Amino acid sequence: MFVKAYAKINLSLDVIGKRKDGYHLLKMIMQSIDLYDEIEITKRDTGINIKCNKPYVPLDDKNIAYRAAKIFLDKYNIHSGVFIDIRKNIPVSAGLAGGSTNAAAVLKSMSELYGLNIKKEELMDIGLKIGADIPYCIIGGTALCEGIGEKVKPLKPFRDKILVLVKPNFGVSTKEVYKAFDINKVYKHPKTHELIDFIVKDDLTNVALNMRNVLENVTIKEHPVIRDIKQTMISMGALGSLMSGSGPSVFGFFEDTLKAQRCFEVLKRNYKEVFITRTI
Repeated sequence: MFVKAYAKINLSLDVIGKRKDGYHLLKMIMQSIDLYDEIEITKRDTGINIKCNKPYVPLDDKNIAYRAAKIFLDKYNIHSGVFIDIRKNIPVSAGLAGGSTNAAAVLKSMSELYGLNIKKEELMDIGLKIGADIPYCIIGGTALCEGIGEKVKPLKPFRDKILVLVKPNFGVSTKEVYKAFDINKVYKHPKTHELIDFIVKDDLTNVALNMRNVLENVTIKEHPVIRDIKQTMISMGALGSLMSGSGPSVFGFFEDTLKAQRCFEVLKRNYKEVFITRTI
């Protein structure tokens, strides 16, 4: 079985509190984009085997897709195994849910592969045990995500919007970013519900102008190049630019492909992983 596992960006990310167990409470708008990993899953007699085209991706239980397959086989008392071939296109440690979307694709595919037709809500519950972004990745599209990310409310689709995406030449640890985050130092939170209104109206300009991510200050403090990329995008005609997730990926929305192409060409001089893509 062959599936596409789509990356996500954040149109907004707000931290509104913290649970007793240390997890931050979030309110964020997530959006799928047409950048994806290709995953092929086949049944095997026994075990979980992973192959990947990128040598730095772990092939054991350090891989979130491996853990998704393991928890699925255990939960549904399946005694055979699976072979998972992952072709990575989504940058890693990038704030794009590359690992989470692989795990979500594995859960959905295994449900179909074994003819179990498990409801999305049940797959989301399984996914949450492995990673907070997985419930959203199972749903995909445009969605408001709350709690630690597990409360997913689909919104009117915000499709076919052109964006340029840049992953700088380094990764970022989500855990370390949240560890350094201080809610008392946030002076301007996203106006999430205003942003949702602009999404409903399909108003790209006002969505782009009102995007906000409260984690930006933490990551930019360590990596000022993120600010430089945002400024370059704006100077090249982006309607707005934002860091996705905990970073370091940055995206900018463009009203036409020509402006996006020019921005792509400028950024490609300094960064290896630059993409022109669209919301889906």
